Order: sequence, then C-alpha cells, then structure tokens
Amino acid sequence: MDNSGKEKEAMALMAEAEKKMKSSQSFFGSLFGGSSKMEDACDLYGRAANMFKMAKNWSGKDIHSASTLSMLCMSIADYICIVIVIVIFTLCCMWLSAAGNAFSQAALLHLQMQSKHDAATNFIDAGNAFKKSDPQEAINCLNRAIEIYTDMGRFTIAAKHHVTIAEIYETELVDIDKAIAHYEQAADYYKGEESTSSANKCLLKVATYAAQLEQYPKATEIYEQVATHAMDSTLLKYSAKDYFFKAALCHFCVDMLNAKLAVQKYEEMFPAFSDSRECKFVKKLLDAFEEQNVDAYTDAVKEYDTISRLDQWLTTMLLRIKKSIQEDESDLR
Repeated sequence: MDNSGKEKEAMALMAEAEKKMKSSQSFFGSLFGGSSKMEDACDLYGRAANMFKMAKNWSGKDIHSASTLSMLCMSIADYICIVIVIVIFTLCCMWLSAAGNAFSQAALLHLQMQSKHDAATNFIDAGNAFKKSDPQEAINCLNRAIEIYTDMGRFTIAAKHHVTIAEIYETELVDIDKAIAHYEQAADYYKGEESTSSANKCLLKVATYAAQLEQYPKATEIYEQVATHAMDSTLLKYSAKDYFFKAALCHFCVDMLNAKLAVQKYEEMFPAFSDSRECKFVKKLLDAFEEQNVDAYTDAVKEYDTISRLDQWLTTMLLRIKKSIQEDESDLR
C-alpha cells in the first residue's frame, strides 16, 4: 500500500472513531454499550495515528479527503457529518501533526475512562509525533503525560520526559532558560528516586549552560558536586578530573585568586588531579595570568589543544579569561 492509500485508510479510521464517539455520547448509545464504543474509538484513533506515521504524514498537508469520503458515506446524513469532521480536521492538520492529533484524541478518551496509564502513553506518542511539525504542541502533550505520571508516583519516567522537553527547548525552540528549568526538574526527580547518575547527567547540562550564561557560582557548585560523587566511584573516578577542571575555569572567569585556591582544594580532595594534564594546564594559565603574559597564556592553550582538542565550551571559557588579561594590560598602560 502506497502512502496515499495509507492516508486514506487513516482518514477512514478517524471518521469511524468520530462516529463511535458520537454514538457513545447519544442518549441511547450511553445506555447500550457506551463504554465499549469509547474503547473502540480509542483503538481506532491509535490505529489511525500509526497509519499516519507509516505514511510519514507529519504535517497533515497531503490528506486526500475527497476520495476517502466517497468510500465512507453510508447516507446523506453520514456524508454531511463526515464532511464537517474532515474539513475541521484538515484545517487543523495545516498546523498540527495528523498522527499527533489522533494520539491526543485517544489520550483524552482514555482519561475519560480513568485509564491513566494508557492516557499517558498516548500523550507521549502524540508528543513524539508533534515534534515533527509543532514543537510547542509536543511540549504540551509531554507535560500532560508528566502530570499523569507524577500523580501516579512514577517520577523516574516523568524525569525522562522532562529531559525530552529540555532537548526540544535546546534544539527546536532555542529557549535555554526553559531548557535549564526542565533539566533541573528532571534532576530533582532522579535524585528523589536515588538515580544519582541520571541526575548528574542533567545537572551537567545545567552547569554547561549556566557557565555560558556567566552564572559561574551555580556552574561551579554543580561541577564540584558531580566531581565529588565521581571520585568516590571506581567506574567514574577518571571523569572527576574533568569536572574539577571545569569548576576551576569557572572560578577563573570570576577571579584568579579564587581559581588558585580552588585548584589547591581539588588537589587535596583528589590527589590524582595533581598529575592530570588538566591541572597542569590550569596552573600554566594561572602563572601566565599573574605575569600578565598573553603570549604565555596563548602558548599554553595551543599546547593543550594539540593533545586534547578544545570544544566550544572550553574555547568560550578560555577566551573570556584571555580577554580579562588583555583588559588588565590596557589598564596598566
């Protein structure tokens, strides 16, 4: 079956679900199998959503409703009813994902039937579909699922979906403040469930952005916290030096003396840090800063970069420190 055929079948399932819903909501329908019809409608919406996904219809702009209608109509009354439903649905599909809309309808029906788990699952499926066409609507659906999961006490899965929302804010909507808020909420939930490693992954994202936004005390606190946890773990011990290194650079961006004291503290806390390339690199930077020697600072950075390539975050931090040396030089002149 080609994509056009899949879309037609999906629309047929949607129309049938609408009929089931209307029937269940009527007086006689509610007396005779109303609940069963709602369950059937949920199933039809889910099948329609999956059919839309198979047709890769994320935007909903390629629905061929006319030919579908001709196959569905059982009577003039049915024809008019279905035309109204299809027109409204097609207009909505100009800005919503067809699959997402179907999953959302199924989720709302499950809520009416007090089936929270199924409702949350369908909201998640809706959110994943909407990510293709409407990131904000994806977030709305994921938030609905999170509300259900937290009400059920399932905080680990709620945390997972907070991370998904944070990633949407990062990559699609480019709202870093909101991304940070969701990473922090995810970390809180993971901590509450004693999933320390997962919590720390979220906190490291927060620290990365906090440093970029020049919120250095916040970033430093997180790096030190995660480093302390890592150095007590056999599996994570190697990564502790990297976190202490980043914490030292955050201190450095604020004040050179604070950075020097921080390095001394980290060496006492974690002796292995003293022999690391990262620690020796920071000490070279501190010496160059004290001497107000931009050339020595630049040479130290180049030497480090030949062995460990600098990523964007490190480059940003090191340029900020270098700029402060240059400004001090100008003040002296």
